[in-house]
Amino acid sequence: MSSSPISKDIALRIALAARVLPDTDPARLLKVLDDAVGLPPTINKLQQLNVKKFRTANDGEFSDINTASLKEALGILSGNDDDIMTEPLSEIDAYDEGDMPGSLRVACASNKAEDMDGHFGSCQRFLIYQVNKEEIRLIDARNAKGPEARDDKNVFRTGLIKDCQVLFVASIGGPAAAKVVKAGIHPIKHPGGGTARERVQALQEVLGDAPPPWLAKIMGEAAESRVRFERNEAES
Repeated sequence: MSSSPISKDIALRIALAARVLPDTDPARLLKVLDDAVGLPPTINKLQQLNVKKFRTANDGEFSDINTASLKEALGILSGNDDDIMTEPLSEIDAYDEGDMPGSLRVACASNKAEDMDGHFGSCQRFLIYQVNKEEIRLIDARNAKGPEARDDKNVFRTGLIKDCQVLFVASIGGPAAAKVVKAGIHPIKHPGGGTARERVQALQEVLGDAPPPWLAKIMGEAAESRVRFERNEAES
């Protein structure tokens, strides 16, 4: 492969495009692009790439991937789907199950950086945090624009965060909220936005000895240990 540098913009496009291709990381995608357009990839080169060449490059590396996914990845790479381009995150924190005893998993609907600025049905991604009384880790950023969303986006998006207990969103519609609740996820609306980390930090502050009833239920605490939560809950 060429040792020529890849621009930050193209590197971000490659990272985002890899997310919509099954079993693909940026290194695998870069090998295909090397064969298809040569390295370093530029926006002009990528705009000349079509589905057929993309599918057959590098001895048919992507020959088993469906056309919808290939088209979506090409849209990101070529700049024809710029609405999915988001500001890069700070580094994702390492996390293994069981690392943080007594922790919750929280999803935040986001469109850029670590902002909590997304509507459930249209956000670019979900930021996933693991939080307990002592620590907060950003453990994942999940692309919410996959081709599967074209069938039933509410089902698709709920599936993306089904391992979470809490969801922060700027807004969410009734039917979507019903699916989220049915999946065992507690949605909380914050129309004013703010940063995702600030919202998670506020949640962390009530993970002490007297969490609100809804949070105590999520944490599996005995009913007799719960106390009344006097302030208005954000989702009401």
